[in-house]
Amino acid sequence: MEEKTVVLIVGAGPAGLATAACLTQLSIPYVIVEREDCSASLWRNRAYDRLKLHLAKEFCELPYMSYPAEAPTYIPKDQFIRDMDNYIERFNIRPKYYTDVKSCTYDQDKQCWFTLAHDMTTSMVVRYTSRFLVVASGENSAENIPTILNDFAGETIHSSRYKSGAAYSSKNVLVVGCGNSGMEIAYDLASHGANTAIVVRSPVRVVTKEIIRCGMTLVQRMPVETVDDLLVRMSNCMFGDLSRHGIVRPEKGPLLLKAKTGRSAVIDVGTIGLIKKGTIKVAGNTSKIKGNIVEFEGRKASAFDVIVFATGYNSTANTWLKNGESMLNNDGLPKKEFPNHWKGANGLYCAGLAKRGLAGIAMDASNIANDILSSWH
Repeated sequence: MEEKTVVLIVGAGPAGLATAACLTQLSIPYVIVEREDCSASLWRNRAYDRLKLHLAKEFCELPYMSYPAEAPTYIPKDQFIRDMDNYIERFNIRPKYYTDVKSCTYDQDKQCWFTLAHDMTTSMVVRYTSRFLVVASGENSAENIPTILNDFAGETIHSSRYKSGAAYSSKNVLVVGCGNSGMEIAYDLASHGANTAIVVRSPVRVVTKEIIRCGMTLVQRMPVETVDDLLVRMSNCMFGDLSRHGIVRPEKGPLLLKAKTGRSAVIDVGTIGLIKKGTIKVAGNTSKIKGNIVEFEGRKASAFDVIVFATGYNSTANTWLKNGESMLNNDGLPKKEFPNHWKGANGLYCAGLAKRGLAGIAMDASNIANDILSSWH
């Protein structure tokens, strides 16, 4: 089976949907494919129950989608999913679900992309021919689990499959990973009565959602260095010195940390208060596992019933994109730094791979659609 289109979008998460909306506004034909059975599958199927957008709603708007004044400042997961469904209907986006892309290759002679995909509903191979290709399969495609922890004898679960701490009451649970997901899952577990510990292996910049909202507002009018210094002072005043609790601060403030490394500050939901009280224990890096016993650096050891891996994800774009070296590195992420990361050679683009959240996705989608319009004509 063959199908021709001007643009092929791989992935129907927020990045793919935003790109589709922008192309629709410019009357550019496209096809959007998705290997899962739904759009925004990370949000629908791989997010914990208490999740909200970590940033205020004004920094999380997709193109042509503004949140109403009555919407909560921090959008809950269920409402965000409803918003995505409304977005799809508004722009008449019709993803081809259960379509697993196997390879995308550029033909220099014909100057087009050939994409082979497996239609899982019919078991047929579909060949797409397109002038342009948009990689929107996301940063969060495959679970990242450290190999040392494969030897654990108890229950293991990745954060993508974690829903609530209710099932873990009175159990000894270790959370590995101290980003936003790890910190919030630790809080959720402790709130449900689990004996909770969290592994903190690297420096962590902790802020409140109000502090980061203030910073993102001010940085539109002031130098980022000035704003970052202010945010560091505010967070230090709010949380104090956390080093005696096992949490060391990085040198950079939250805005420069994101800009230079792609790492987000941790937006506290109450975890730090429980750490200070001793309700949540902070552990160092793991050095050895035997059965249910986890040994940490410094030879401290504890027994656990469950380990939750909040260790993030990996991009899988390089497994199917065969001519993407102009745009992506070996990790399947952009070679160029933001904001020049979204365009490769031969009509190749990426959306949502720059670790810039929904605001970055909106910028990518608009840039891609406008660039395609100029090239197409």
